[in-house]
Amino acid sequence: MSLKINPTCLKCSFPLFLLLLWLTGTAQGTDFSEADAIIQRNQKLLGNNVILLIYKDSQLVHQKEFNPDFKSKTQAPIGGSGQWLTAALVMSFVDQGKISLDDPVVKYIPSFSKYMKNYVTLRSCLTHTTGIESGGKLSTSFNRKYETLEEAIDAYAAKEISNNPGKEIHFGPIGPAIAARVCEVIAKKPFERLVQERITRPLKMRMTNFVNETGGAPNPSGGAVTTALDYINFLSMLLHKGTFEGKRILSEQSVAEMEKAQFAELPVKYTPKLAEGWNYGLGAWIQEKDASGNGAVLTSPGMYGSWPWIDNCRNYVAIIFVQSVLGEQKRDIYQQVKDAIDAQIPATKCK
Repeated sequence: MSLKINPTCLKCSFPLFLLLLWLTGTAQGTDFSEADAIIQRNQKLLGNNVILLIYKDSQLVHQKEFNPDFKSKTQAPIGGSGQWLTAALVMSFVDQGKISLDDPVVKYIPSFSKYMKNYVTLRSCLTHTTGIESGGKLSTSFNRKYETLEEAIDAYAAKEISNNPGKEIHFGPIGPAIAARVCEVIAKKPFERLVQERITRPLKMRMTNFVNETGGAPNPSGGAVTTALDYINFLSMLLHKGTFEGKRILSEQSVAEMEKAQFAELPVKYTPKLAEGWNYGLGAWIQEKDASGNGAVLTSPGMYGSWPWIDNCRNYVAIIFVQSVLGEQKRDIYQQVKDAIDAQIPATKCK
């Protein structure tokens, strides 16, 4: 008697086989329930709107939404996390040979010569070493009294300096805004459009922009709004050394420059308490270095509570997407979450 195989059974068996493989993989070390539990235990401090996304091996491996009304596609402000996007925009011009990080800003914005700021460079702008003090706040309203970024930067050019460029680190909104204005001058297009054309559209970040809803000038330092899923696309591009879905967005050299500690020997006049002890790259903090001194773990926490990071040693990226003001004590919580994730993902590099 011959054995008859029901084709319907075969169709059902294959999805079940894939599910079994997924469950097996989970059992072998990709259970992120402890990371979820840490967030849940601290949700009173973090706020009701929290999302945890983890991306590895070219796919989203974990997605946890702690509030059914706050989805991974929900748009929210990200404060200083937007500086990473602005730095990437600047590096896209570097890749084209249109600018150099060590170009003096006065080459593009003549008003800097008028106020004796000839030695401010694009690199000093992206590393908060311009010598121009600011309050350190990255509020979306910091440009409210200016109609355009050009007006804002001309006003910044007239500000007093506390030290010569490249002599101390003073974290704040001014440097990235100056660099963004240089991009406008070169391309003869508004900053918001340039970000869309060069960064967000190629990365399918459809819900990300720097548009100032108050009608004032855009804020390249702290005025971005995005979604958790959008920002993961940006992080994955950096993880893959400048490529996204097979398309090159930034050169590998530019990504490496962004992840390299810049002016690590300089004294720090001001930095957020949550970033104390870390070096700064271009648009992000270097939380950990590898044996060669390059960025092993990079992060760019925002004032509204979101905490994105790249772990180059474990080859993954993640974001805790939050809609609440970032407090100093949250650094410990976020580190606990990262430690729980790291326990499930062995380090394959940086050994």
